Formats: sequence, structure tokens, C-alpha cells
Amino acid sequence: MPDTPADSAEESPFDLPTPWLCGPLRQPRQMLAAQTYDGHKSIHDDSTAENLGLRAGPIEGPTHFSQFDPLLFAVFGRSWFETGCISAHYQNMVVEGESVRAFVERPAAGARLVRIHAEKADGTPVLTGTASVGEAAGLPPHELMQRMGRLRPPTGLVINRDLKIGQKGAVVEQVRMGFDDHMGDHYPFTLREKLAVITEPCAWYTPQGGAASPWGRAIIPTEMISVLLGATSAQSGLSGRKPAVGLFAGQQIQLIRGPLFVDQPYELEREVVALSESARTESTWIRTRVFEPTPARPLVAQMILNAAVMKASYPRYDEEARAIAGAGAGAGA
Repeated sequence: MPDTPADSAEESPFDLPTPWLCGPLRQPRQMLAAQTYDGHKSIHDDSTAENLGLRAGPIEGPTHFSQFDPLLFAVFGRSWFETGCISAHYQNMVVEGESVRAFVERPAAGARLVRIHAEKADGTPVLTGTASVGEAAGLPPHELMQRMGRLRPPTGLVINRDLKIGQKGAVVEQVRMGFDDHMGDHYPFTLREKLAVITEPCAWYTPQGGAASPWGRAIIPTEMISVLLGATSAQSGLSGRKPAVGLFAGQQIQLIRGPLFVDQPYELEREVVALSESARTESTWIRTRVFEPTPARPLVAQMILNAAVMKASYPRYDEEARAIAGAGAGAGA
């Protein structure tokens, strides 16, 4: 007769590190091959990516957020969709056909913030970050906030030299995402098309199942909040010189009075909160705040996006960098 399994609630005698919850391997779909902005293809187009030294057009980073939703719901319950915050630094690109697994730290009793990460089937890291629920007060800084705190002031911006920290978007943007709304050149697909291939289906995202959700309406998946907030970003005027090809380097999505609902109008306000550079890129860090367009106009969510543009994609980069450096040297003489 086999031994009786130990009670899962019993304290383990093994000295192991904090266990992690992990999801199944998934193969997310690439839906941005036809994406365009400023009149040219994006890095998600295979030929554009190859011209920049990449092997294929990568899948957009927030696509992986869907793999965390079931795990974070298991940890935090419905609060995940109401006051959840996911903050991630993207480490390595994923192309269609590759498998990815999400991991969430199992929290200590009463903890509201956990570490998260994702990796490919061979262990290659995809992203690292944090997730939490509830108010930010009393919590350690999230992943993106930690990274912002370590930034050094840029000294030689070329593509983003016209942007300033504290600069606000040109207009208050009006957005809405219905099931069949095409989200524009930046996101050439609909919510219904995404739901047909999303890695983690959920009844609460659908027209039929949404009515049975705790909020009585269909909710927008976490990864599609990024689409909702990015579809009208060109209206803000908070972009660098063109043409240049960019990618997401990091992202934080925080729900304050969530969820965000399908076919619900929202207003967006944007602000540059940091600028940075590396040997190969120049980056903007832009906060987008989401308001309900009611007389009280409550803040319901916000996003910080670290978007990096590749210096090699800007045709006049070297020429203009030399001119800026020369002008600076002349002014200091």
C-alpha cells in the first residue's frame, strides 16, 4: 500500500528558497507585423528587424503580461484586476514560435508585492519585474521605479533632444476599445482578434462571459491596456526626431480604480518623467494617466513606458551628433 501523501498545508522540513508559482509554456502570437508609424514599418516587421541586426520581428513585450494574469489572480484574487500593478524590464526579445513561461514568487503571509519573471523554454530570460495590489504607500519601489532612480542624466541626446522632463502631451486624448474597434496603424488588429489567440483566455474578457464577471461587464486584458493607451500616442507630440525605429524597454501598468472596461470611454494625459541613453539607444520614460470622463474625473489607471529608439535607425544620427558636440565645444571655449 503506498504511503499517504503529506498534508499540503503542513510545514515543510526542507530548507528550500521561496517557491515560485509557474505557468505552462506558451507560444504568444506576433500581431504587429503590419504596424506602421511616422510613415514606415516598425521593428516588428521582419525585414526592418533584420536590417537592424535582429533575426526576426519581435513580439511586443506586454504580450507576455497575459501569462501572469492567472498566476497573479491565484495570489491576489479579484484585487489583481482592481488595484493590480505589473512593472517589468524587458530583457530579451521573443519571436513567434518560441515558447515562454511566466513565474510569480509565492508571497509571504500578508505581502502585497512579489517578484516576477519570464523565460524561454531554454532558460533565456525574457523579462524581470514586480507585481502588487493595493496602494503604493508602504510598498518597496517597483521594478521600473528602481531603474528610474538609477538613471544618470543624458549628455548627448540627438533623436530626443527636443524633449524635456516634465513636458506634457499636446492634447487630452480620447480613447475607447470595443470588441471590433481597429486600434489604428500602431495596433492593426481588434480586441476580438486578440482574444482569438490570447495565451490565457478568460471568460471575463468576452461579450458573453463579461456579464457574469464580478463587475457585470467585460474587462480589458492587462496586455491590451497597453494597446488602449498606446493607440493614440502620436497625438501627444512626445516623440523624437524622425525617422527612427523604437521598441519597448520596460513598462509599468497600474490599476487604481480598475478594471478598465471594454467599450468604456477614457481620457489620457501624458508627461515625460525621464530621459536616458545607452551606447545603442535613446529612451523616453512617459507616464500616461487614465481618467474617467465624468464630472469627478477620477484617476483609474496609469502606465509608465520606457521606449527606446535605436540610434542606428536614425539616418542622420552620426552627422547630427558631431554637430551637437561641436556646438557644445564651441560654446565652452
